[in-house]
Amino acid sequence: MTANPPIARPKLILASASPRRLALLQQAGLEADALLPADIDETPFRGESPRSYAIRIASEKASAAAKVRATHPELKDSFLIAADTVVSVGRRILPKAETAEEAEECLRLLSGRQHRVYSAVSLVTPRGAERKRLVEARLRFKRLSSTEIEAYLATGEWRGKAGGYAIQERAGAFLVKLVGSYSAVVGLPLYETVSMLAGEGYPVLAPWFAMA
Repeated sequence: MTANPPIARPKLILASASPRRLALLQQAGLEADALLPADIDETPFRGESPRSYAIRIASEKASAAAKVRATHPELKDSFLIAADTVVSVGRRILPKAETAEEAEECLRLLSGRQHRVYSAVSLVTPRGAERKRLVEARLRFKRLSSTEIEAYLATGEWRGKAGGYAIQERAGAFLVKLVGSYSAVVGLPLYETVSMLAGEGYPVLAPWFAMA
């Protein structure tokens, strides 16, 4: 049997500095050639729904990163992925907690009740076309005691996390039920991301053959 010939792979940009999103890409066998985190205003519009907000922010991150891509000739023919993850209770968008007080407020709100996580992905092709997908997951946390909240706050894992928690870390012990994509809750829905890349001609399976 002859080995599969190597396939020329276009470069892939992740418009994020998130180690979680990078690790998820790597889980699917994909390597980012460049990280271009986008610095944009993430303030929700008045009355904006969590769904619309997630899609808008992912798209704005992609647009900002694409402008940077255009200034790097070596990245001209690359694919670009941007994503945003939003935690909501009803129509209320929970913040990316930056203080222990914010995180505590989020955890008390999530305690014992169902909430939703919306994860949006924006893909910009080498020719500048944009493709977008939105994934919704429903989760329910156990009723949290004050001691459990205090202990979780002490870990610092809440810092910068939407809704004040990271499901892939110790907060996973609070999860009673999840309906939907686990990877979307972590920060990047793998099925949708890989499907969009494949649909645009990116050789998503080429690295898998290289491992044989």
